[in-house]
Amino acid sequence: MSEAMWLWVGFTAFILIMLGIDLGLFNRKAHVVSYRQAVAWSVVWITLALLFSGVVYWRHSALEGHAAGLNALITYLTGYIIELSLSVDNLFVFLLIFSYFKVPSKYQHRVLYWGILGALVMRGVMIGAGAFLIQKFHFIIYVFGAFLIYTGIQMFRQGDEDVNPEQSPIVRFITRYVPITRHYEGQKFFTRQNGRRMGTLLLLVLVTVEVTDLVFAVDSIPAIFAVTTKAFIVYTSNVFAILGLRTFYFLLAGVVEKFHYLKTGLAIVLTFIGAKMLAEIVHLNIPPAGALVVVALVLLASVAASLIWPQPVAQQIEVQLPENFNSPSADGQGQLGAEEPTAEPPTVERR
Repeated sequence: MSEAMWLWVGFTAFILIMLGIDLGLFNRKAHVVSYRQAVAWSVVWITLALLFSGVVYWRHSALEGHAAGLNALITYLTGYIIELSLSVDNLFVFLLIFSYFKVPSKYQHRVLYWGILGALVMRGVMIGAGAFLIQKFHFIIYVFGAFLIYTGIQMFRQGDEDVNPEQSPIVRFITRYVPITRHYEGQKFFTRQNGRRMGTLLLLVLVTVEVTDLVFAVDSIPAIFAVTTKAFIVYTSNVFAILGLRTFYFLLAGVVEKFHYLKTGLAIVLTFIGAKMLAEIVHLNIPPAGALVVVALVLLASVAASLIWPQPVAQQIEVQLPENFNSPSADGQGQLGAEEPTAEPPTVERR
């Protein structure tokens, strides 16, 4: 087995071991993730991401010298920051999905955890395909650049667009063609009713989260290819970012909407990265360190602007439940399609 293959296998094994420790040791039983636990795991994943940058430097410096190692380190950190910042938007969407389905707090970690495994596979396939296409057809990098500029402009024009899970094609498809129980079965994704194997509502939530992550990855992965076309750096920075995102959810979900200028900052970042990719046509190359500085400054400016000029009026987004959907109760044993008194729909407050 080659050295490169050992790196892929070793990294994947390490991540799976850490996830096993997370679920098998610290979160074996369903429980509400405490603020202290969320902080602890956030520190763990950020620390591991930063320590891994040392591995990136060590490998490239050993093969190509100090300058190449330093360049790889900066590239890795830039990719990590880009993916992390672009994924912040996921937090509000996750919150909306959990609110829509009235997922009990003690089961939310389980959904996000298993969602990571699916994200690792899907993003690995997308990154592998992207790296292959760029290697075989270099002009694909310009297609990615044009796509990112278009996405950035659309994000800037649309602003804070409301998201309604009820209108999701995947939710409509699953509820129509896949047997789903009318209640949560604790933390189970599958159950049996009358001898028939069925998915639970928690499975529907998991699939919705997975599809949402895949949609966001369509934007973020091409953005990292603007920094480097080395698949290992793209994948590892991506993985550490989404692992951190899952723990950040329990810290930031309640306050992420206060950073209302962040979407504007992300639109600028996407447009800048797309322009960086297209600039190669005229042989204009922006070094990784320069890209890192620009991305960091734009994100810091958008956060600072949100704090200096907060939104004057809080907006409320109503999450409309389908007519045949009745929210699960606090213990997770609610019903879908039962006749119950009409209740106020859940709301997510956007500040």
